[in-house]
Amino acid sequence: MITSADRDFDAAAQAFADRVLGQALPAEAAALITQAGERRDRPAEALALLERAQALAPQHPVPVIALYRFHFYGHALEQARLQGESALALARAALGPDFGDEPPADDTVRGDAAVRFYLFTLKALAYLNLRLGERDEARLMLSELRRLDPQDHLGGGLLSHVMARHEAGGGTSPSVDGPSGYPVRGWHPHWR
Repeated sequence: MITSADRDFDAAAQAFADRVLGQALPAEAAALITQAGERRDRPAEALALLERAQALAPQHPVPVIALYRFHFYGHALEQARLQGESALALARAALGPDFGDEPPADDTVRGDAAVRFYLFTLKALAYLNLRLGERDEARLMLSELRRLDPQDHLGGGLLSHVMARHEAGGGTSPSVDGPSGYPVRGWHPHWR
């Protein structure tokens, strides 16, 4: 099931590839990713196709994201995290060594393709680390996300609320009090 977050992430990845890397995904790699999607019921075949696509375009974010999703939706969260780390490295390299010394301007967070891709990837990795029980790593990523996106344009604040609630012994089940127990946007006050 493709969610709005997936579509936002797709848009950020494509904009990142087009504007920052200046490269379109090679047609053969795109075809392999499409074929892999058609073979979801045969995971070994789909994975082989995705790995071939990545070999054809190792510095392009689309095959990395396709592999991330393959592993994520296949509940192979450790492998998904490895792909997320690869995506973060791609974004970091494109942004340069000085990125993050100072938080980007609000307009940059909202409109710069590379920055948005980096922040979406950071958010995805924070979520994976929460799911994997790596709370210290998740906390580190959420703190960095908050520092770089203090207005919470990418919705990372919700993860901070979930984590704070879990750490306070409230669990993370939305069935307790439904989504209304969390704000639509905004960082948990204890996250600094």
